[in-house]
Amino acid sequence: MFSRTKLAPFSAIAFLISFLTIGCQKINDATSLGSGLIPAVDNVTTFDTTISVDTYNGIFPWATDTTRIGQGAEHFAGYISNDPLFGKTSASMYFELKPDFPFTFDFNKPDSLLSLDSVVLVLGYTNTFGDSLSPVGFKVWELSELNFFRYDSNYLLHSNNFLLESQIGSKNGIIPARLDDSVKVFRDTTAGQLRIPLDNSFGMRLLSIDTSFYKYDSTFTTKFRGFALTPDSSSGNAILGFNLTSPNTKLAFYYHYKNGSITDTASVTYFTFTSVCAHANEINRDRTGSQMESYQGGTTPQDLAFIQSTPGSYATIKIPDLKAFPNRIIHRAELIAEQVYDPASDGTFGVPKLLYLDAFDSAKNQFRTIPYDFIYDYSTGPNYSDFGMLGKSSLDPGGHPITVWKFDVTRYLQHFLTRKEPLYDLRLSAPFTVTDLYRYDGVNDLSQLFTVNSQIAAGRVRLGGGNHPTQRMRLRIIYSNL
Repeated sequence: MFSRTKLAPFSAIAFLISFLTIGCQKINDATSLGSGLIPAVDNVTTFDTTISVDTYNGIFPWATDTTRIGQGAEHFAGYISNDPLFGKTSASMYFELKPDFPFTFDFNKPDSLLSLDSVVLVLGYTNTFGDSLSPVGFKVWELSELNFFRYDSNYLLHSNNFLLESQIGSKNGIIPARLDDSVKVFRDTTAGQLRIPLDNSFGMRLLSIDTSFYKYDSTFTTKFRGFALTPDSSSGNAILGFNLTSPNTKLAFYYHYKNGSITDTASVTYFTFTSVCAHANEINRDRTGSQMESYQGGTTPQDLAFIQSTPGSYATIKIPDLKAFPNRIIHRAELIAEQVYDPASDGTFGVPKLLYLDAFDSAKNQFRTIPYDFIYDYSTGPNYSDFGMLGKSSLDPGGHPITVWKFDVTRYLQHFLTRKEPLYDLRLSAPFTVTDLYRYDGVNDLSQLFTVNSQIAAGRVRLGGGNHPTQRMRLRIIYSNL
């Protein structure tokens, strides 16, 4: 085995010949690597090599997933029926809509209500993950009053114990791409709305509640617990994102009333998503029959890595050959991961916005950020871009559009070579949030929650593994002799 501090002459020569023969290129990567401080690779004083990695696939278990989203986070509903790489996804939303409190809910009717024309659930649409041209369908349910559903609680993504009372509405044939079009209705002309008519009997029941129940949130919730929006699994191949805090999200009551001498006045009144409204998002994955499923549980290095956003999957990365790398001056070290294009699905299902690389510290039995390279500034946040979490567009050998990630692990590798850091197994994922150990002062560790991606559920990518024939994951190093 090679020493990391001082090599025997023969061993050093053999090692360098091996790496230079396999991986060296006589180029200057100062521009492509993003740093003018990297010297030209001349194969005399500065060298460029690649080291093989081993990759293994894994799925984050439900039992340990503690992901929760806040009121302002994007919520998803819908059904992905046919992703050949990652399988099926079902997303349901649970939420309350309420009048502002304190509020005597009288529908602005000084005299009497003449008729309830319609009651419509309106949701502020944000985007589609999946096929935006295939029609989707939704069902709306009233939540049972037996549910423990509170505005001051955040629920796990796999919470599925909400009791449904009765179906009060549905809509099929929704084309997601058309939800960006403006909708013209009474006193509301807006783009980005999903509108689902509800049963008038449901609306009349809310109108018939004694107005005293509307004065306080605690009494109102005894009469109406909230909504469930579930997908119609018989159609669609997409999940849709919604913003509950958007002005476009509301329960709209369209009605006529008598006001003195004016005997037929049209009006509309809204329930909205307020600060005292409960919410939850349930995401279920079914990977049965997918290519991803066939790659789970392997004990030998794999040629593909499957990364799915929360609740999702990850790849474990081992770099055993680093143990034999000599102590050198590292100008740049980067873990390169390339998307392996799938013509049947990659045009429909996009990649995660960000990938995240961390390390498993076996001494503490916890994951930690990559030492010295992932940097968290308490005023500006993490160095997502410099660290390499944001992928860049490229082309694969066949000319297909792909995304490539290059993670900067330069400082960590230098500290490993000087025996100041152990050789960690790495983990590549696309989490919504992650809690890792972070060495905030260079010495001491702090358990820190980081927000990585801005949304759950949307985004997945198939990457080349360490032994992929044309797009292998690899560690690239530009270095000089001591």
